[in-house]
Amino acid sequence: MHSSFPMYAAGSAANAALWQCVADQLNRTGVPATLTQPTDLVAHWLDPELLLSQTCGFPLTHALAGRVQLVGAFRYTAPGCDGLRYRSQLVCRSADAGLPLAGFRGRTVAYNAEDSQSGHNSLRALVAPLARNGVFFGKAVVTGSHRASVESVRSGQADLAAIDCVTWALVQRDHPERVRGLQVCGHTAPAPGLPLITSLQTSPEMLFALRQALRHAVHTAALAEARTALLIEDFAELPLDDYGAIPQMEARANRAGYRL
Repeated sequence: MHSSFPMYAAGSAANAALWQCVADQLNRTGVPATLTQPTDLVAHWLDPELLLSQTCGFPLTHALAGRVQLVGAFRYTAPGCDGLRYRSQLVCRSADAGLPLAGFRGRTVAYNAEDSQSGHNSLRALVAPLARNGVFFGKAVVTGSHRASVESVRSGQADLAAIDCVTWALVQRDHPERVRGLQVCGHTAPAPGLPLITSLQTSPEMLFALRQALRHAVHTAALAEARTALLIEDFAELPLDDYGAIPQMEARANRAGYRL
């Protein structure tokens, strides 16, 4: 069965160590686990052979709704996280840091993708009450990733972006040169953190084994350094209904007639 850890520090040594710990636990219970590097994430998430992956809350409540099982979520230590919930940091250049959100009217916004809760949906919900005739920003730039959105603001191509608080903390710590001249000037409303998912074909016994393996990974002393590097503090189950906050944000912006 196929697995991936494609979010946040994908490809890092810490991410690999986390996966290996989970895989070792699964293998001990007779569950085969193979790590892949998918290029088409939606197809990967919908694969009947999917054992474990991490997605964004917006795909979970839209393209993947009713088509995958929720395993749980990691609890992160980044500023902006609260238990299993997280928010996005509004990032601008230092010269604009004193502006209220309304001060960015007519300016350029950058966002990673329309199916992103942290970069698009949460910001759209935040800005919608300030829109006039469905318009607030003068221009929107689609960047393809949070890190590219950070660079878009830093370089002056955009004036504001909503950056997932875990991504922002990782970039600040690991690549301080990429955030030089930038500041946080606000934040979005919180939402449940990035969900860990498995196929609808995954049996209850295998789902139990997955959750046990993840609990082991977030508590074993051998993985303490990797967890610190990934800003992971814990793993927990949560009700799928908690993610209803995400389509509710979308609905509020829709009712206001606002598109980012």
